[in-house]
Amino acid sequence: MAMAMAMSDSGASRLRRQLESGGFEARLYVKQLSQQSDGDRDLQEHRQRIQALAEETAQNLKRNVYQNYRQFIETAREISYLESEMYQLSHLLTEQKSSLESIPLTLLPAAAAAGAAAASGGEEGVGGAGGRDHLRGQAGFFSTPGGASRDGSGPGEEGKQRTLTTLLEKVEGCRHLLETPGQYLVYNGDLVEYDADHMAQLQRVHGFLMNDCLLVATWLPQRRGMYRYNALYSLDGLAVVNVKDNPPMKDMFKLLMFPESRIFQAENAKIKREWLEVLEETKRALSEKRRREQEEAAAPRGPPQVTSKATNPFEDDEEEEPAVPEVEEENVDLSMEWIQELPEDLDVCIAQRDFEGAVDLLDKLNHYLEDKPSPPPVKELRAKVEERVRQLTEVLVFELSPDRSLRGGPKATRRAVSQLIRLGQCTKACELFLRNRAAAVHTAIRQLRIEGATLLYIHKLCHVFFTSLLETAREFEIDFAGTDSGCYSAFVVWARSAMGMFVDAFSKQVFDSKESLSTAAECVKVAKEHCQQLGDIGLDLTFIIHALLVKDIQGALHSYKEIIIEATKHRNSEEMWRRMNLMTPEALGKLKEEMKSCGVSNFEQYTGDDCWVNLSYTVVAFTKQTMGFLEEALKLYFPELHMVLLESLVEIILVAVQHVDYSLRCEQDPEKKAFIRQNASFLYETVLPVVEKRFEEGVGKPAKQLQDLRNASRLIRVNPESTTSVV
Repeated sequence: MAMAMAMSDSGASRLRRQLESGGFEARLYVKQLSQQSDGDRDLQEHRQRIQALAEETAQNLKRNVYQNYRQFIETAREISYLESEMYQLSHLLTEQKSSLESIPLTLLPAAAAAGAAAASGGEEGVGGAGGRDHLRGQAGFFSTPGGASRDGSGPGEEGKQRTLTTLLEKVEGCRHLLETPGQYLVYNGDLVEYDADHMAQLQRVHGFLMNDCLLVATWLPQRRGMYRYNALYSLDGLAVVNVKDNPPMKDMFKLLMFPESRIFQAENAKIKREWLEVLEETKRALSEKRRREQEEAAAPRGPPQVTSKATNPFEDDEEEEPAVPEVEEENVDLSMEWIQELPEDLDVCIAQRDFEGAVDLLDKLNHYLEDKPSPPPVKELRAKVEERVRQLTEVLVFELSPDRSLRGGPKATRRAVSQLIRLGQCTKACELFLRNRAAAVHTAIRQLRIEGATLLYIHKLCHVFFTSLLETAREFEIDFAGTDSGCYSAFVVWARSAMGMFVDAFSKQVFDSKESLSTAAECVKVAKEHCQQLGDIGLDLTFIIHALLVKDIQGALHSYKEIIIEATKHRNSEEMWRRMNLMTPEALGKLKEEMKSCGVSNFEQYTGDDCWVNLSYTVVAFTKQTMGFLEEALKLYFPELHMVLLESLVEIILVAVQHVDYSLRCEQDPEKKAFIRQNASFLYETVLPVVEKRFEEGVGKPAKQLQDLRNASRLIRVNPESTTSVV
């Protein structure tokens, strides 16, 4: 036993070495093995040895992985620690490099300032009001000291322009800035830009604050002291927001420019405070300058009127009256602080998505200027405000666009819709609201999972669609209450379009998949019940769903009618005119119940002894199939389908009646002929009255065609010399 085990182990070792060898070829190995084996048994044993070796190898591999798993985890943790330390080291090196690079830049403006002061023979120094334009620590370099004056005359203006030219020569791609007259540098310095959403460091930048705009340039690492143009922002549309320190994120401030915002970090708290102060002062100075220019531009209009009156003694008194409103035009007070800061406040509200606050400011301004004239300053203010209104409208339109998230239902659109209505954009608000809801309904229908059972899917589809429609109607009533009635017409048009979307999905699942008539009837019934729920809010779309489904229902009725006719013709071709033998009382009882459910209450008189039925199998099957068709068709019925259903019934009945009529003409056996007459009597006196009564109950009015069909003793006259019948 031990010897056999030792031989087995040695064989396994030899096999393992053979399989692990570098020159192993599977095809040659199998060929040699087939030649050396004595039969199927040897091959089976060898196969078992290879399989056992494979399982052993797999177990060893799994064991090694488990043994090294803890080492893998520890190694990954060490790598993560090392990566964090390397990132911190890189950040420290970057800060040291920026500090070293800023040293030569701080020396250049000081030397230029000293030379300019010596050349001008004692111009104003760097103290007092001019301190804003001289070197501030390591924040960068500024205009010449003489540039602190604001009169724009003499060497000071040339010094400002010369300094601006010198600095902007270091920025690639901004030569066009030099074409603006009267532009000069106020402040500049190094900043670090961070991502506004994730607060991740993006890049190092350099900011150049001019007297009317802010230029942002990025560093060129490979070229010391040089920058590349990044962006230019007008101070009119720029808002500055202080960002509260939240270590390690500190010394930051945010610039708001619709529709974007950027966050910058200063070197320290002092430089951050200087940036905030100088930005506010420059914006205030620019606003004051523009206001003075407006006043100066408006002032000269008065004297020509006075001169005309003084030099023309023959002017009538009537011509003096128009001069009064012009004098009144000049007396609109726009010096209030909230009016001066209104454009900036609107920019801040738009950037912070405070739509209500923005519209409140606009309402306040409109109320203030409601009965005021419109001199040029007012027109200019209105032009600035109109630009903000356009921006606000664009943001609100984007809020309602289908590209935005559709979650939250109709209530999520109320905020944007209400503000658009307050802005006088009622029609646009209505259009965007309905477009948004159409996209939401379409998305909800597309995301609906198609189940195997059609009726289950239709229940879910109706619930999703009609619930969305009901919520949309209620929200529409809230949002657009008191607005133009044309919006309600637009909603009805939209509801019809949405119903078309629903019917497309409904028909594709119910009618295109060739479901049975009973399934289609149940699905249509469910849709009608859900549609009637809209009546609670005064919205009746039943006629629309009827109009959209009539074509598909007609096709279903026609298709099922053809199936019944073909089945009836097939049974007629095999008709032997024999009584039915149901063999067991249970089968007979079941048939009686079926005929009773079809409306045939006197079926007992057609049953015989034991389990016999004195009717033909063909006539009984036709009765059950016809009544089943009628019941399902009545579930689908609405007035547009009246003639389609009636004609289908007449065609089906004619097939059976024609067959009975033809058999009476051709049958020669007296017993069979009597049996045929009994079946004909059942058709005329029992089945047709039941069909006529049930049709009248379901439709609400009698059908003359069915009455004529029942009253006729023979429906088709057959040529006595012929042995065939036209069907």
